[in-house]
Amino acid sequence: MKRNLLLMDKNIKVSCSTKNLKEIRDFVSDTLVEYSVPEMEINMMVLAIDEVCANLIIHSNHCNENQHIELKIKDESQGVSFEISDEGEPFDQSTYREPDIHNLIKEKKKGGIGLMLVKKIMDSIEFTKENDHTICRLFKRVNYAN
Repeated sequence: MKRNLLLMDKNIKVSCSTKNLKEIRDFVSDTLVEYSVPEMEINMMVLAIDEVCANLIIHSNHCNENQHIELKIKDESQGVSFEISDEGEPFDQSTYREPDIHNLIKEKKKGGIGLMLVKKIMDSIEFTKENDHTICRLFKRVNYAN
């Protein structure tokens, strides 16, 4: 399948409810198929974007359906970029400490590995604050099938 680099950027805006996570996953998957991203890469990126969006909806916006989360996807020559913006409490990446997997297993804790997983999947991730929005920018290099 030949790639068309002139594809339009795609975006979706939904209220901050976990009910909308499926819509976000489907949007990401459908967009990446359109961009000719290989299936394995699509599955990994959907997982990463779902994790970031779930964290923003639950922790930053406290599932307040009056607030919104917006996701923009852009096809780039070397991969795909994602920009997720929300109106919630900003995430301070400088305070994040990657959890010790062995301790989590030993203590039988669930959760707490989402951002670590996202960092393993994506090639870059950054959080910034712009006006009244928090912006999460992610990038993933893609080995496109020709």
